[in-house]
Amino acid sequence: MSTIVHKYGGTSMGSIEKIKSVAKKVILEKEKGNDVVVVVSAMGKTTNKLVDLAKEIDTNPDKREFDMLLSTGEQISISLLAIAIQSLGYEAISFTGYQAGIKTKGVHAKSEIDSIDTDRIKENLEQGKIVIVAGFQGINENGDITTLGRGGSDTTAVALAAALGCNCIIYTDVEGIYPVDPKLYPNAKKIDFISYKEMIEMSRLGAGVMETTSVEIGYKNNVPIYVASSSKDTKGTYITENKNIINYKSVIGIAIDAHTSILTIKDILSKSNDISTVFEILSNENLEIKIINQIASDNEHTSLSFVVSKGDLGCVDKAVYEIKSKLNHVEAYEDLDVSTISVVGKGINYHVINKIFNIFKENNINFKQVFTSELSISFIVDNKYKQRFIELLGNEFDL
Repeated sequence: MSTIVHKYGGTSMGSIEKIKSVAKKVILEKEKGNDVVVVVSAMGKTTNKLVDLAKEIDTNPDKREFDMLLSTGEQISISLLAIAIQSLGYEAISFTGYQAGIKTKGVHAKSEIDSIDTDRIKENLEQGKIVIVAGFQGINENGDITTLGRGGSDTTAVALAAALGCNCIIYTDVEGIYPVDPKLYPNAKKIDFISYKEMIEMSRLGAGVMETTSVEIGYKNNVPIYVASSSKDTKGTYITENKNIINYKSVIGIAIDAHTSILTIKDILSKSNDISTVFEILSNENLEIKIINQIASDNEHTSLSFVVSKGDLGCVDKAVYEIKSKLNHVEAYEDLDVSTISVVGKGINYHVINKIFNIFKENNINFKQVFTSELSISFIVDNKYKQRFIELLGNEFDL
């Protein structure tokens, strides 16, 4: 007998009928002779509804209370799934993140898993029960509920698999991992295998199937991760480091981050404390800064450009206000109508880069910024170019 972790996302848990379907799928795994731990997300759009409720009261709610509110979505899911499994004659027990022994650290809404005490989970597995754990949450050193940020249920699932020393299956509403979001590029061909590092890069740059931290945990702990459809019995995608089965295409995929915005600050005095003041203000707002560019306009002035998450817009607005208040000689503004399009793969060389720049040239597409890493080259483009650029890249690299 072995242990396995299943994870079901919000779409898979979107209705009572879907929850009953998940219950049957979990029971089939149990009937194979495996101990099963199930991690679930909040039902459908529940989290969005909770966010909207809070923001009807305050557009920038207290982060502790916000986490307290958002954590309830997963608690509804775990209890309903436990009831569904029990109704089919099997023993099940649901745990919040705290009850499952998940300890967190860091700030509210963006916490990290610090440790997991699996004793209670193992005790219930030994009793023959299916254990259901609320994703996306844990408890910090102060005894407060915290959430793990976007995709936090993936992180919970892989971290539990690492702590239990077992495999992890991520069930989702797609049939596996695609090189490009099929909603934006319908011709995309599903990937059978992808390396941890390539998946980390895809996730980091906006691919929504897996959350970055979850894949990093899998990579560090050598957790086998399989991504598959929760509703179709089709072959999924293995995230692995097995060199015998990795696809060696130079470009593995295109990641699209529509949550990009650019914060630009001009006329900063070079020989002053202006730059440190700007960074102090941004740090106080805990902004998710993805890229920083500095451009010297002359000997006395410089400009800073920050690529930030649209999810931080309330904090960005506050930061802009603070910057203008403390540095009244600077110009600070946001550009929201942009996306980041990234080409990812182990073979991003001059030949690949030349093909991409020819696409820009031949199709009169402009980009605002470009940045690179070991496994990717990324372009920030106006949204009016986004769809066309994605289609051209998909065709060029046979994705």
